[in-house]
Amino acid sequence: MTTIRLTMAQAVVRYLQAQKVDIDGQIEPLIPGVWAIFGHGNVAGLGEALYQARETLPTYRAHNEQGMAHAAIAYAKTQNRRQLMACTASAGPGSTNMVTAAALAHVNRLPVLFLPGDTFATRMPDPVLQQVENFHDHTLTSNDCFKPVSRFFDRITRPEQLLTSLPQALRVLTDPVECGPVTLALPQDIQTFAFDYPEHFFDEKIHRLRRQAPDRDELESALALIRQAKKPLVIAGGGAHYAGALSELEALVTRFHLPVGETQAGKGALPWDHAQNVGSIGVTGGAAANALAAEADLIVAVGTRLGDFASGSRAMINPDAKLLSINVASFDAVKHKGQALVGDAKLTLAELADKLEGWQPSGEWIEQAAALRDDWNRTVDKVTADRKSALPCDAEVVGAVNRAAGERDIVVCAAGGLPGELQKLWRTRYDRGYHMEYGYSCMGYELAGGLGVKMARPDSEVFVMVGDGSYLMLNSEIATSVMLGHKIIAVVLDNRGYGCIHRLQQFCGGPGFNNMLEDCVSVEAGAPKTDFAGHARALGAEAEQVGNIAELEAALARAKASETSYVIAIDTDALADTQDGGTWWDVAVPEVSERAEVRTARERYEAYKARQFKNL
Repeated sequence: MTTIRLTMAQAVVRYLQAQKVDIDGQIEPLIPGVWAIFGHGNVAGLGEALYQARETLPTYRAHNEQGMAHAAIAYAKTQNRRQLMACTASAGPGSTNMVTAAALAHVNRLPVLFLPGDTFATRMPDPVLQQVENFHDHTLTSNDCFKPVSRFFDRITRPEQLLTSLPQALRVLTDPVECGPVTLALPQDIQTFAFDYPEHFFDEKIHRLRRQAPDRDELESALALIRQAKKPLVIAGGGAHYAGALSELEALVTRFHLPVGETQAGKGALPWDHAQNVGSIGVTGGAAANALAAEADLIVAVGTRLGDFASGSRAMINPDAKLLSINVASFDAVKHKGQALVGDAKLTLAELADKLEGWQPSGEWIEQAAALRDDWNRTVDKVTADRKSALPCDAEVVGAVNRAAGERDIVVCAAGGLPGELQKLWRTRYDRGYHMEYGYSCMGYELAGGLGVKMARPDSEVFVMVGDGSYLMLNSEIATSVMLGHKIIAVVLDNRGYGCIHRLQQFCGGPGFNNMLEDCVSVEAGAPKTDFAGHARALGAEAEQVGNIAELEAALARAKASETSYVIAIDTDALADTQDGGTWWDVAVPEVSERAEVRTARERYEAYKARQFKNL
């Protein structure tokens, strides 16, 4: 057996370089880049190895470890999980800064490889700088924080352990069911240890998407369930995208006139103006899809984990409706008393279409869905128009940005009130035109995520919509986007606080407290007005402040013409949101309170809980 002597870190890098992926017949690198912020825990080991590979495996420097991981995750999502990136940071705070991003990737089932530096496995110099010492268990390090938010975790304490660990890591990263974050903790001393690795370990490996056909018995049971339905509704989730099943979905729903509601992750599965697209569904969904869900006798869920926002906290969907859940993961397929049809969506939808010949929903149901869809589209036209408000609302800003976006441009968002407005109101015909991180709803994802999206789709304009609160949490990757030449257009909606949670607080009977800046502890003069345009210019971007929708539209034209990242700030109304559409969300209200408003909110809450109970 021929061997090659490498350090553990060099072996990791060489193995990653050998991983390829077949994307529609094209062989591409599975991992086309690595994000790195170096420190004493990774600079001498992994840093040296990455330097040697820099021509074929580029290393990108970021300004914040969480931010770079968000960019890596957004890249993988935009590539439909077919390609991914690795992230490395030093032992201590550099690595734990990535834990939030790992949780985000875990919730959203997105692949990213974390390579955090770790403390000395030999323990010879313990305790070292930044080392967390546990009094009762010396095997614990701060990197153990990654365990609950990783799909696969290993700590490499001997260089030869890579021979079994790396194949398992790649298995998880490329598996359609288990896909998610992988963490390989790399003690800084072991990174530098050498071993004689078999050369064949570094042979090129081509990964292909595994497609699991549906079980024959489950398929027949699903067909029987569908044939009984008169009022079916399809819910399209992110799994439809990841399976590459959009053409099969369109063929099925067009042939059988099935109305389709989209989740946050599923949005874009059909063009917005497709005859069967009745808009988004759930807490932040549109009126058409939610009205149909309340009457449907069958829900066909395709590639969705049916979280509380999609299901209206289990209180929105007709309690008498049957649920057929098509999902590659049995874990998701059995939720909500669903009848499971486990299998790849592309294969499964095609089989359903072939075997449903002669069946159709009720004619009245088809007409009802079309009428509701038309009504909802008129509502969207109305609320997104420029109403010449003294202080624009989010919906008006969404409308202006949507009108500026081209056919293959992309909007990026994550947290606050904007995801609700965007799910309801954003229109796209491009299947990748809507990029929302709403599984973890992580403030700070937006700008870094926009950078990752742009790296994946350099020919698209990427519009990042972000609130003032989220911008202030994590904005440093604006500078990274300028440095790398990956232009993003960011629109900062400044309502001077956490407006979404302020509205939720009031809905639950609470007073304005600690959300809007005017309701926070501050000096007599109050919180300063942030100059977001000035701040963005300091990070190297072009930027401007605008005062109304007309000025915003003109600024967006200038931003599109710019060759570098461009930030536009606009003041918005914190209290206004789109009341049309939507449904209840289960946010617990105190059973006992001195406030009458809380007691009233509790009565309303209990009424919805009774409806929820019927769906358990």
